[in-house]
Amino acid sequence: MATTSLWHIEGRLKDLIDYVENPEKTKAKTPGLQDLYNVFSYVQRPEATQKGEYVTALNCLRETALRQMILTKKRYGKTDGYIAWHGYQSFKPEEVTPQLAHEIGVKLAKEMWGDRFELIVTTHLDKEHIHCHFCFNSVSFRDGGKYNYSKAERKRMVEISDRLCREYGLSVIEKPRKAPSRLVWLDEKDGKPTRYNVYRADVREAIDFSRTPYYMEDYLRRKGYITDFTGKHWKIRLPQYEHFTRLDTLDERWTPENIRLGRYASFGNRRAYISYPPQMPQELSEWFRPFHKTSHIYKLYLHYCYLLGYLPKHTDYKPTSPYLKEDLQKLDELSQQVRYMGKYGIETIDDLYTDREKIQRDMDTLITRRTKLQNKIRRATPAEKETLRQEKAGVTEQITALRKQLKLNQGIEARSAQIQEKTDLYFANEIRAKEAQQQKKPQRRERDTR
Repeated sequence: MATTSLWHIEGRLKDLIDYVENPEKTKAKTPGLQDLYNVFSYVQRPEATQKGEYVTALNCLRETALRQMILTKKRYGKTDGYIAWHGYQSFKPEEVTPQLAHEIGVKLAKEMWGDRFELIVTTHLDKEHIHCHFCFNSVSFRDGGKYNYSKAERKRMVEISDRLCREYGLSVIEKPRKAPSRLVWLDEKDGKPTRYNVYRADVREAIDFSRTPYYMEDYLRRKGYITDFTGKHWKIRLPQYEHFTRLDTLDERWTPENIRLGRYASFGNRRAYISYPPQMPQELSEWFRPFHKTSHIYKLYLHYCYLLGYLPKHTDYKPTSPYLKEDLQKLDELSQQVRYMGKYGIETIDDLYTDREKIQRDMDTLITRRTKLQNKIRRATPAEKETLRQEKAGVTEQITALRKQLKLNQGIEARSAQIQEKTDLYFANEIRAKEAQQQKKPQRRERDTR
């Protein structure tokens, strides 16, 4: 059973050339190319590849692979955009030998990219699962075309990998599930509050503090989840997502017959706890009305920052509601948008639109000015050209800054709608929980008087 993945590496050719000439000096200065540097230092590590035994170069020499890639890019004038591609093929633990894994990996690489690209294939033995790495040039040495990774290419890579595994008598995944994107996978690996890591934490709590499936479902519903424990695969989802997630997808041990309930519930079941920000200013808490769309987006942002625990600074409060926890990984973007609104005095959605129109006008003026400068450069003397080019570069910098502002402005509009939805869901769940609690009180009184 082999799994495969592929992703691009971005950077500038100049930085790549500098790295080849002096890797130790340039490595720290070019963080954008860190992924590529890691590939060429990591994939050929002697301790991981049995002293280089499992390193194969195709269409290049392993010792000069990067230099050959650079020459190909220069030859065809393809020096921008994606600089290289990096992928892997990972095998089921204890199912394959290092020699066989490398043989399959090389065959996969030859069939996928070997007719057009310079590439390196390495097989690593330093993890429980043996895996191959592929790193290849984004520009073809044969025709100068750039590699285009599409859905069809992804499908072809999986099909070739599965066919090779079957030919060698290895298992394959018959019903593959959709894998998360690489960015999500990396966040999952780092334990950041992605949707699935939030799900895992809440399910783990529900398992630990509930002695029966009924109370486990009740725990999760109190948190705001929609649950389905009727079939052989228990499932949950939050209302803003269309599809359920199976518990055994979050953790393969979480099947109805294997879940061990009540680890910390020896004295009874515990109800889910939802925390509230203790230091929210009164004017903000009283201002917000759930289920009423507001045009005052600055206050909406501030209210949400308190709910997330971003404000006030240095607070110990952390939200426990799954509606909020997922957004904790977006705090940098959120704070950048808040600072932008404060800097430019944006209080309402109308202020946002006015700011956007001004940005667009300024950009149009600068673009017209840059076009005129370009025309002047064509007609200028050699002595005048340098001055005009410097002026044009300054105008381009201003346009770039305005484009960043425009992106921030547009992002604020989109995010404000998401914030409104999240806060409405959050309060709707709390209202439902209070109503359910009120209904249970008469039932308890009636039961106690019998």
